[in-house]
Amino acid sequence: MKLQTVEYYFSEVGKSMIRNRWMTFASIGTVAVSLFILGVFFILVMNMTKMAAALESQVQISVYLQENLQDKTEIENKIKKINSVAKVEFFTKAQALEILKNRLGEQKKILDALGNSNPLPNYFVVTVKNSDDVKKTAEQISKFGGVEEVKFGQDVAANLFDLTHLIRLFGLILMLLLTFATIFIIANTIRLTVFARRKEIAIMKYVGATDWFIRIPFILEGVCLGFIGGSISAIFLRSFYSAMIEKIYSTLAFLPLIEQFPFINYLTTAIILSGIFIGSLGSTISLKKFLDV
Repeated sequence: MKLQTVEYYFSEVGKSMIRNRWMTFASIGTVAVSLFILGVFFILVMNMTKMAAALESQVQISVYLQENLQDKTEIENKIKKINSVAKVEFFTKAQALEILKNRLGEQKKILDALGNSNPLPNYFVVTVKNSDDVKKTAEQISKFGGVEEVKFGQDVAANLFDLTHLIRLFGLILMLLLTFATIFIIANTIRLTVFARRKEIAIMKYVGATDWFIRIPFILEGVCLGFIGGSISAIFLRSFYSAMIEKIYSTLAFLPLIEQFPFINYLTTAIILSGIFIGSLGSTISLKKFLDV
């Protein structure tokens, strides 16, 4: 491609964006806002997925023993022989009461009504190697003689996963709507430019200009709009995630969030590329009608 042709293309892009400055600002703003919202939803979904996975990996099985059970050794050995079991810990009734008092904190006085009695059972805490085996392992242990009840907290993780799936679905729908809205805005911006130059385009077609020679400046304009909007969105996303991590770690340091780097670098790169893609697609859509001369 000749240098003069390249200069012509970029000159036309600059003239068009200045000529239609208000639509240009509207397009850039729409791309920036849309991609920023998409990025925020993606950040939330990815972090909630990580938190759910971390929670599920910490799921433990509580095995409560019958009151009249004299020897726990047989049950403990049976549990340890299960292939999916990683660790078994035993807690006496007294230890269980102390743990409950610690959990109640200032409200532990309500246990004074028990007097010297302790209604809590002896129990095992079983940790499994793979969170997928929790339910199967719990069902297996519940069949052992001397076991009163088996409980595990997988429901919490399951509910969190359900919430994650809901957010992912809602985010996907919103992303699609915003993407279509952005493509529509950019397509109309380019269409106004094309419409204003429709006679010039017709003349160029009649004198032998190819469709691609006519099309490239408009596609470049869409790419520029998408790139600028995507870059603005990427800058705000980086600030948003940095502030979010700082705020959460200052109050809830135990939450397992995705490390800022290199995650945010990958995300902002994807956001800018998405803006370029949306801009070029919007331009391509708007040109089809006017090139049929």
